[in-house]
Amino acid sequence: MPLPRPAPGTTRWWVIGVLGCVSAVVVIVWWGIVSTTGSVRPEVTGYSVESDSEVLVKYDLHRPEGVAVLCRVSALDSSKARVGTVEDAVPAAGPTSLRREVRVRTSVRAVTGVVDSCARVPTTP
Repeated sequence: MPLPRPAPGTTRWWVIGVLGCVSAVVVIVWWGIVSTTGSVRPEVTGYSVESDSEVLVKYDLHRPEGVAVLCRVSALDSSKARVGTVEDAVPAAGPTSLRREVRVRTSVRAVTGVVDSCARVPTTP
């Protein structure tokens, strides 16, 4: 059974609707690419609770070439309270993707390690 054809005289509105949908998809894709290009992205790859007072956090850092980054790495207890924090300064020299290992001293036993944030360090001219 063939699909019914649009009513006569509505072809123009079908064309406008299709073009509107296509242009919306193009704008969404463009916005996604523009907003993520050149961003600093950390990805936690693992952690290990070394003792009651220390956690080892491993993460991959993806950044643009030649950008210095400052990351805040934290340890959390079972109630998700922050029990230790370290700032990890990554110099501008080096590859765009690198693996980091950070030891976080804690006040009580932690159950996990996270990267809270990573931000570009402003360069001085």
